Amino acid sequence: MNYLAHLYLSGDNEKTLVGNFIGDYIKGNAYQSFPESIQSGILLHRQIDTYTDSHPNFKVAKSLFREEFGLYSGIIIDFFYDHFLASNWNKYSDLTLRNFAKKAHAILLSNFTVLPLRVQGFLPFLIQNRRLESYANISGILESVKIMSKYSSLPDKTEIAGKLLIDNYDLLSENFSEFMTDIISFVSSYHKINLQKPDVTEGA
Repeated sequence: MNYLAHLYLSGDNEKTLVGNFIGDYIKGNAYQSFPESIQSGILLHRQIDTYTDSHPNFKVAKSLFREEFGLYSGIIIDFFYDHFLASNWNKYSDLTLRNFAKKAHAILLSNFTVLPLRVQGFLPFLIQNRRLESYANISGILESVKIMSKYSSLPDKTEIAGKLLIDNYDLLSENFSEFMTDIISFVSSYHKINLQKPDVTEGA
């Protein structure tokens, strides 16, 4: 899961959201230097990642990209799962994606001094360019993949990733939908995370 999914799966606790957002940047026992409420978010991030990596749907999705991306196929699916979350946002949240992003940005900025230096470095760019909202479009998520390839060891094969996404779009969309049902149940049941989902009975 990438930034948007981790933020969403944090529920309504602000400190949990901060910890979940920075989880990738806190290694080993370094999480213990943070306030307890943020520690819980960092640990939740790790548990979400472990759950995701072991999920059958995630493994199937990765297999579609393995020939081109090898060990990096999971990173590509992390991005593309965020795309499907953003593009189907009204199924998962009673806030608009714009309002959710603005709320998350405000929380992160109010905790700016706690964020790791690397996160402090890219957060203004993420906010200014409305990256979370851009995930809803294929062009937006591919731009994020391309940016990551510039600053990491991820191979710069953005065009190939885009073609594979489009060629397998319906399959991946259904794959994500099934996965999301399971991970929402996981965080809700085992971690008591309250997700403000829309009332699906409304208008029925």
